[in-house]
Amino acid sequence: MNERAIGRRFFLAGAAALTASGTLRAGEGRAQTPVPNSFGTEPAKVKAAANASDCHMHIYDPRFPQATPRPGKIPTNATVTDYRLLQKRNGTTRVVVVTPRNYGTDNRVTVDALSQLGSNSRGVAVVHPDVADSELKALDGAGIRGIRFSLQDPATAVVKWDMVEPLAKRVADLGWHVQFNLEGQQIAENADLLGRLPTQLVFDHMGHPTLPAGIDHVSHRVIRGLIDKGRAWVKLSGAYSNTRIGPPAYPDATAIAQAFVKAAPERLVWGSDWPHPSEQNKPELPDDALLFDLLAVWAPGAATRRRILVENPENLYGFAKG
Repeated sequence: MNERAIGRRFFLAGAAALTASGTLRAGEGRAQTPVPNSFGTEPAKVKAAANASDCHMHIYDPRFPQATPRPGKIPTNATVTDYRLLQKRNGTTRVVVVTPRNYGTDNRVTVDALSQLGSNSRGVAVVHPDVADSELKALDGAGIRGIRFSLQDPATAVVKWDMVEPLAKRVADLGWHVQFNLEGQQIAENADLLGRLPTQLVFDHMGHPTLPAGIDHVSHRVIRGLIDKGRAWVKLSGAYSNTRIGPPAYPDATAIAQAFVKAAPERLVWGSDWPHPSEQNKPELPDDALLFDLLAVWAPGAATRRRILVENPENLYGFAKG
């Protein structure tokens, strides 16, 4: 049996167990309006708790020019209107919009999205150290709650490592966090810097631990150490960027996610990563319903999933509680 067949059997076994426990919405799968940048039309089978949050997605709106387009295909139909179709598909109602690298430090596309999405939205911006205090305050008023450093590829990065500490000090007084999109080895090599930053830290896509080591990679231990000190959060997102096998089970990504769920469910949030910018050049885009249902394999308990989807986002992003 090949790896993909093993992965499919693993996923189906988990889904069957969830169906038996009544977690899945059996018989409710009806084709919906296709969601741009997403494969399939069936809704998610797992019922989202009220006020469930998608804590990692991006808006690409043609009304706003892209300052630093990344190589390859770029989403052109990833507006707020398009995203609302995804919310109908997976049942989430709250959202965290993250400025993609294509817009450089121009956060207007994110701020505009937040104004459309209203009180159920928060944002993460990209800035440089020369950002004025008045701009930071305006971003805070618009719903921004953190800044992002996407540093995986120095050739296309909008920000640099030497900006991290100065900017962390600037945003600490606002109560913002610092979000990182890094490779596992980068986390390991910069552990001392990460440990002395004055803000909460958020790691995208489960920290990208180097494969096949996964949770045995030193970067996973670095993140776990920061979590244990109450300093860090992890986004359960990007299964396709943490796997060598792929859908439907993403078994290597699943092992990473399950380790985090077992160790620190109070420090996890979930994200769709829609419109999946890293996957735009691949033959098939991810199935967002499958990705949402996968959370029930990672965190089988309904109470744990509610914590990840509702309570933790309330604590990290300041959504209204209740």
